[in-house]
Amino acid sequence: MGGKLLIQELKAILSNRKLLIPILAVLFIPILYSGMFLWAFWDPYKHLDQLPVAIVNGDKGAEMDGEAIELGNDFVKKLKESDEFDFHFVQKDEGYKKLKDQDYYLLVEIPESFSRNATTLLNENPEKLELKYVPNESYNFLSSQIGETAVARIKVSLSEKVTETYAETMFDSISKMTDGFTAASKNAEILNSGIDEVNSGAKTLQEKLSMLAEKQLEFRSGAVKVQSGSTKLTSGTKELAEGLVKLSEGQRQLLDGAKKAEAGSEALVTGMLQVHQGTEAANQASSQIVNGTAQIHQGAVKLSDNLNSFKEGAANTSNGASQLQSGVAELQTMLGPLLASLPADKQAELTAAFGKINAGSGEVASATAKLSQSAGQLSSGAGQLAVKLDELNNGQTKLQQSLEKLSKAGGELQSGSQQLQAGQTEMTAGISQVSAKLSEAKEGAGKLAGGAESLSNGITQLEDGTAALADGAGQLADGSSKITSGTSKLAEGSKEFKEKLDDAKEKASGVKADDKTFNMMASPVKVEKDVINHVPNYGTGFAPYFLSLGLFVGALMLSIVYPLREPAVTPKNGFSWFIGKFGVLAGAGIIQALIASAILLWGLGIKVQNVPLFMLFAIITSLVFITLIQFFVTSLGDPGRFAAIIILILQLTTSAGTFPLELIPAQLQVFNSFLPMTYSVQGFKEVISSGNFVFMWENAYVLLGFTAVFIAGTIGYFSFKYKRSYSAFSSKGKENV
Repeated sequence: MGGKLLIQELKAILSNRKLLIPILAVLFIPILYSGMFLWAFWDPYKHLDQLPVAIVNGDKGAEMDGEAIELGNDFVKKLKESDEFDFHFVQKDEGYKKLKDQDYYLLVEIPESFSRNATTLLNENPEKLELKYVPNESYNFLSSQIGETAVARIKVSLSEKVTETYAETMFDSISKMTDGFTAASKNAEILNSGIDEVNSGAKTLQEKLSMLAEKQLEFRSGAVKVQSGSTKLTSGTKELAEGLVKLSEGQRQLLDGAKKAEAGSEALVTGMLQVHQGTEAANQASSQIVNGTAQIHQGAVKLSDNLNSFKEGAANTSNGASQLQSGVAELQTMLGPLLASLPADKQAELTAAFGKINAGSGEVASATAKLSQSAGQLSSGAGQLAVKLDELNNGQTKLQQSLEKLSKAGGELQSGSQQLQAGQTEMTAGISQVSAKLSEAKEGAGKLAGGAESLSNGITQLEDGTAALADGAGQLADGSSKITSGTSKLAEGSKEFKEKLDDAKEKASGVKADDKTFNMMASPVKVEKDVINHVPNYGTGFAPYFLSLGLFVGALMLSIVYPLREPAVTPKNGFSWFIGKFGVLAGAGIIQALIASAILLWGLGIKVQNVPLFMLFAIITSLVFITLIQFFVTSLGDPGRFAAIIILILQLTTSAGTFPLELIPAQLQVFNSFLPMTYSVQGFKEVISSGNFVFMWENAYVLLGFTAVFIAGTIGYFSFKYKRSYSAFSSKGKENV
C-alpha cells in the first residue's frame, strides 16, 4: 500500500509541472541563498576604490629648522596617487554638506595645526598630529567601520611620513654635527700645523746639535792645542827645573871655588912675600886672569838678564794660571744651567773635573808666583855677582897694574891683596845667597811642573766633550724656543678642538628626550573621530536591515499558512475578492510591524529619532512586503513564492543594509533601485539614526508606489481569475433570480 501510494505521489509530481518545477527549484535554494551571499560579500574590500571619501585639507604648513614642511599637502598628494578609495578633495563646507547629503560615506579632515604639531617633537610638551575622521554612520554603518580601518591605514602612512620628516630633521642635526666635526677637523689641521712646526723645530734643534758637534770638534782641536801647549809648558818647566839643578850645581861649584879663592886670598896675604917673587910670572898671566874675569863678568850679566827673563816668564805664567783659574770659574758658572739639565753622574764628573782644574790652576799660579819671586832674588844675586865680578875685574886690572908696579910699590900690593880678600869674602857671601835662591827656584820649578801636569790632565778631561756643550748651549736654546712655539700652537689647537667638542656636547645635551618624546616618536599621529548621526552599536546599525528582512520573511510565512487564493465564500467580484484577502494580510502585517517595533523599542532598547514615525514606517514597510508576496504567490502560486525568495536574496545583497552598495559586484548593483528593501532600509536609517525625515518620506513614497503597483497587479489577477472562475456561476445566479 505504502509503495503504491509513493509511486502515485511521484507520478502526480512528475505529471504536474506546477508541482515539479517548485520542488526542483527548492533544491537549489540553499546554494542560491549561501552562494549569492558569499558571492556578494566575498571580498567587499576589493572595491574600496569605488567608495567616495571626502578629504578636507586645512593644514597651513609650518617651518622646522628654517625649512618649510607641508605634511597636509604631502598627504593629499600621496592620496591622489592612491587608489584605495574614491577620494574627493573638497573644501570644508562642501565636504560636510555632501557628507550629510550622503554623497560621501565619510570625511577625513586635516586640521590647520597638522604640520605645526609635527615640529613640537623636541619641545617639553610635544603635541601629536591630529587627523579628524567623520563618518556618516546613518548612511551606512559598515562604511564607517571600514573607514576606521582605512583611517588606521592612513595613520600608518602618515606616521611613516612624519617619521620620515623626523628622520630628515635628525639627519639635518647630524649634518650640523658634521659641520661641528668639520670645524674640529680644521682645528685638527691647525693642530697638525703646530705639530709640523714642532717637527721643524726638532729639525732645527738637530741642525744646532750638529753645529754643536762641529763646535765641539773645534773646541777639541783647541783643547788639543792647549794640551800641546800645556805639554810644552810641562816640558819647559821640567827643563827649567833641570837647568836650575845644573845651575845650582855650578853655583855650588862656584861657591866652592869662591871659598877656595877666599882661602887663597888669605894665603895670598901670607904669601905676599912670595908673590913678589912671582910678580913677573903673575904679571905675565894677569892679562889672562883679566880676560877670564871679564868673561865671568859677561856670563854673570847674561845670567842676570836670563834670570830677569825667567822672572818675567814666571810672572806671566803665574798671571796666565790665575786667568786660567778665573776662566775655568766663569766657564763653570756659564755651564751651571746646562749642568743642571745633565744626569747626576755627569754633573758629578764635570764638577770634579772643574775642581781639579781649579786646584791645578791655583797650584800653578802659586808655584809660578814663588818661582817668579825666587827668580827675582836670583836675578838680584846675579846682578850683585856681576857687580862683584866687575869689581873683581877692576881689582884684577889693578892687580895687573899693581903687579906692574909691584916692583915699585910693595905696599900697594899688600893693600890690594887686602882689598881682594875683602871682595872675595863678599863674593862668597853673594854666591851663597845665589845658591839659596837657586834652591828656592828649583823647588818652585818642581811645583810649576806639577801644576802644569795637573793642568794638562784637566785639559785632557775637558777635551772629552764636557766643555763643548757651552758653545752649543745658545743654539740649543734657539731650537728649544721653536719647540716651545710649536707646542704652544699645539696647545691652542687642542684647546679650540676641545671647545668645539664641548659645543657639540652642549648641542647634543640640548635634546630633551623623555617618555613624551618617545610616545611622540612611536605614535605621532592622533586620529580624532567626530561622527554625525552617531550609531551607538551594531544592533542599531543593522536594525534597518534585519527589521526589513524580518517583515519580508513574516509576509512570506503568511503566504504559507494562509491561503491567498481560495476565498472563504464566493466573491462578488475580483475587487471584493482582493479586499477580503488583503484585509486579512494587511491586518496581520500591521500587527507584525507593531510587535516588531515594540520589541525593538522596549525589549532591546533601541533609540530612534521619532517613535511614531518609526512605527508608521515599519507599517508601510510591512504592507509593501505583504502586497509583494500577495502578488507573486496569488498570481503564480508556489513559483511565486520561489520568485519572492529570489527577490529576497537579491534584496539582501543589494539593499546596502550591510556593506555599501559600491562594494558589491557591479552586476548586482543594477538591482538596487528596483527592489523595495533598498528604500525600506534607507528609510529606517533616517528615522532611527539620522533624523532626516524628509529623506525618510521620500523613501516612504517610493515604498507606497511599490505597494500601489503590487496592489494593482493583485487586483488585476483577482479580476481576471474571477471572470474565468466565477463569471458563469454569477450569470446563472442572476438568471435564477
